[in-house]
Amino acid sequence: MKVVYGIKNRFISTVRLFFDNTIGRADRVSLICMVCLMVIGILAIHSAEGGLFVLSKMQLIWAIIGMIIYAITAWMDYNILMRNAHWLYGLGVALLLLLWTPLGVSRFGSRRWINVGVLLQPSEPAKIGTLIMMASLLARSNVGAMKHSLVTMTKIGLILVIPTAMIVLQPDLGSSLTFFPMAFSLLFVSNLSGRFFVIVLSSILLAISLVAADAYSYHIFLDSNKLDPYHAIGQYENRSFLPLKDYQRNRIISFVAPDVVDPKGTGISWNLRQSLIAVGSGGFYGKGRGNGTQAKLGYLPKSVASNDFIFSVIAEEYGFIGGLVILVLYIILIGNGLRIACLARDRFGMLLCIGASVILLIHVLINIGMTIGVMPITGIPLPFLSYGGSFMLVCSMLQGIIQSVFKFRKSYN
Repeated sequence: MKVVYGIKNRFISTVRLFFDNTIGRADRVSLICMVCLMVIGILAIHSAEGGLFVLSKMQLIWAIIGMIIYAITAWMDYNILMRNAHWLYGLGVALLLLLWTPLGVSRFGSRRWINVGVLLQPSEPAKIGTLIMMASLLARSNVGAMKHSLVTMTKIGLILVIPTAMIVLQPDLGSSLTFFPMAFSLLFVSNLSGRFFVIVLSSILLAISLVAADAYSYHIFLDSNKLDPYHAIGQYENRSFLPLKDYQRNRIISFVAPDVVDPKGTGISWNLRQSLIAVGSGGFYGKGRGNGTQAKLGYLPKSVASNDFIFSVIAEEYGFIGGLVILVLYIILIGNGLRIACLARDRFGMLLCIGASVILLIHVLINIGMTIGVMPITGIPLPFLSYGGSFMLVCSMLQGIIQSVFKFRKSYN
């Protein structure tokens, strides 16, 4: 009996220590925001699927698993990540390679998932591996003048280009877009020469100009051949100098000139128009939970209402107030991550917090921007709100890493 009581007491003390070191010593601001967003997301997904309990039930399961991963990550010393950065980065790349094995699953013309009993999207954990690898490299390197930083910059470029290229080949242009702002932010706080950022901004402007020229040529091609965007898919890809798919060009065209390519709003701009109707019809206070019509009646397709356009569902049911609450929660969550970055006592912890916060920020800006028509539709999910297990777990882990930096900040000077 003494042995049994000894094991019981040891188990209880271990559990108590675990929670004291995670929840008890955590920065509760981010934790509260994260839980609030998860709850709102589950309720919104339930409305988006018309009152069923299929997707919302699965999202609840993913949220619970996400909280467990958050607690475990927050409990661990984040410097373990620095010591194992190469392995974590390699794991992310290996998961991307699995897409081209029998485990890879193709849907809607893209190969973005692997089947390991459940469908997982490898591009999500690849973000974490890339962040850790870049933060580790920059934390151990002296970055300053361009001529003294060429070796480091070359390594950063290789770290970035490998997963990005593999994600673009899926193709998944939306997910690949988050890597560059993350890398840019890490380099910015590493005091790299201002000449580098001038070159990068010039390159971005050049890339935008090339995409605009390609979109204009595509529009001319459609007009001269009397083709609508849907029937033209696959016919222009080999004519262009850019590695874009025609469905991606359709998204760009529908954003830039929806009235030209789809004047009736029944083609490629359908989702955007229905999203705008949902957001606008919500008014100030919204229609009330479960009373939204765009997703319930199928005007906003169920295939996108619960993930890419979940903000539209929330805005219709809870109105301007509901949308404002979501934005405030994100501002607090991301701002708190940047605050913890400032509290970090070592460079690696600071870089991790900034990179994790920027990843969430880019997702929020692009997703909400596309639902209200100020960004092209890219298929980027909304953190903690959009349906999907892979992204839920990655967001939870990112917040866990930030909490780990907060917890162990006094251990490193």
